[in-house]
Amino acid sequence: MSRIGKQPIPLPDGVEVSVIETTVLVKGPRGELSQEISPLITVKETDKVLLVDRVEESPEARAYHGLYRSLISNMVVGVSDGFSKSLEIVGVGYRAALNGANLELQLGYSHPVLIKAEDGISFEVPAQTQIIVHGIDKQRVGQVAADIRKWRKPEPYKGKGIRYSGERVRRKQGKAAASN
Repeated sequence: MSRIGKQPIPLPDGVEVSVIETTVLVKGPRGELSQEISPLITVKETDKVLLVDRVEESPEARAYHGLYRSLISNMVVGVSDGFSKSLEIVGVGYRAALNGANLELQLGYSHPVLIKAEDGISFEVPAQTQIIVHGIDKQRVGQVAADIRKWRKPEPYKGKGIRYSGERVRRKQGKAAASN
């Protein structure tokens, strides 16, 4: 039995789950999400708890068990609390600003980089060197944060670039001075 898959998913107040054939729909105060699931997996709701189980003991069903339990759990957390990723900008002249709902970055290029806010994704810029990406879909929040980071990955010599908050960048020594 999957250690992750057999754990029940608690449903907070205000979150409704409906299972229609192979689709799980989760509605909450922040929005709604849906996920197609394999016919090898069943989802049952009992007493404000969701239980994910597998229909058969095939290797494919065993692999899907923990996956779908995690995906459904992330949907429940997303529609009730939401997810966020925090990024830091390091470098002279590098800064971020909100342009309406979109994010405008100055990253040392000859032009500003404009990142459009997708549906369900919002940006927050508490300081010029901090960006927070908010949303209800964990995968999309992480992907948007990774796409922002891709514009200027942290480089190992000076540490300049965009990094996740708390990320350690291994620094290289650089050129050594002549010893003669």
